[in-house]
Amino acid sequence: MTTRRVFISYEGSDRMKAKGFRLLRWNKNVDVEFQDRHLLDPVDSTNDQYIQQCIRDEIKGTSTTVVLVGENTKDSDWVDYEIERSLKEGNGLVAIKVDDEITDEDVPDKLKENGAEIVDWNPDEFGDAIERAASQRSKVGESTVRGRAGAGCGRS
Repeated sequence: MTTRRVFISYEGSDRMKAKGFRLLRWNKNVDVEFQDRHLLDPVDSTNDQYIQQCIRDEIKGTSTTVVLVGENTKDSDWVDYEIERSLKEGNGLVAIKVDDEITDEDVPDKLKENGAEIVDWNPDEFGDAIERAASQRSKVGESTVRGRAGAGCGRS
C-alpha cells in the first residue's frame, strides 16, 4: 500500500478521536499507511485570516482529506472551510463516522455533494478508503466545488 499524505479534519469535540485515528498508522494489525497533517493543537489566535492561512499551509501537499464526522461536524464553519480548501487543492475526500450513533445525515452536505466516500469507524477499511479517495483526486478540483460559496470561517 502506498503511503499517502492525509489532512485530518474534525470538529473540536472530536479531538480525542482524531488523536486515536493518527495512532492507527503504527498499529501493525491495521493496514493503513499515511503521513498526516492536521491542526490537533488549536491555533493560538483569534484572527480568522491567520487561522485560515494555517489551514491552507497544512492542507497544501496532501492528497486526501479525512473528515472525522461526529455529532457537531456538520455545524462547524472551520470543517466547512477545510473541506472547501481541500477541494480547491484537488484532494480526495473520505468521511469517517466516529461512532455508531452517527448517520449519513450527520455528514456535511459539501462532502456528499463532492463524492466523498463515507465509511463507518472500522480501521480495517480506512486504508482502502484513503487509497480510493487519493486515486479520485485528479477528478476533483476547484471547478467542481459545490455547496456554500464564501461561507466564511466563523469560530465553531
